[in-house]
Amino acid sequence: MSEPRSILLLSGSLRTDSSNEAVLRTVQALATPRVRTVMYGGLAALPHFNPDDDADPLPTPVAGLRTAIAEATAILICTPEYAGTLPGSFKNLLDWTVGGTEICDKPVAFVNAAAPGRGEGAAATLRTVLGHTGADIVESACSRIPVERRMIGTDGVITDPAARGRLGEVLGLLAGFHAPAAEPDET
Repeated sequence: MSEPRSILLLSGSLRTDSSNEAVLRTVQALATPRVRTVMYGGLAALPHFNPDDDADPLPTPVAGLRTAIAEATAILICTPEYAGTLPGSFKNLLDWTVGGTEICDKPVAFVNAAAPGRGEGAAATLRTVLGHTGADIVESACSRIPVERRMIGTDGVITDPAARGRLGEVLGLLAGFHAPAAEPDET
């Protein structure tokens, strides 16, 4: 039996109870024993990107980010859009990944949780920046799943069956990307 897949969940929101966090908490709830999810919680702790500081020894929060990325099989991102692009804090996180090689060739997907007609600027910018990091975007797992407040339970997890089903598909596609061939059943 192969090792479980490890999916790093990156939220681009610093907002308490954001719909982006709800998407990622729901993905955590949908994970199976063969897919382990890890929610990255250090966005607010990252220092402002400065190329002079992108050298050993890295600032502790940056080293933690890069370690989390290196240990993941794949990455799932859910970020809001601010002023037509990525939030500055999340762009800062991505800037810290450019100087390392941890994200290079790593399968990455993103979910756009914005209402129809919104969020395209963030998605386009994210795609551009991920291209500069060398990430391997898993197009089949990238999805728009609009999340409204009424769809989120008191536990912060999405209750809408259709949205949960789509998120399960996203997780399955991302977890299966570059998966080794299935082992034969020994029964």
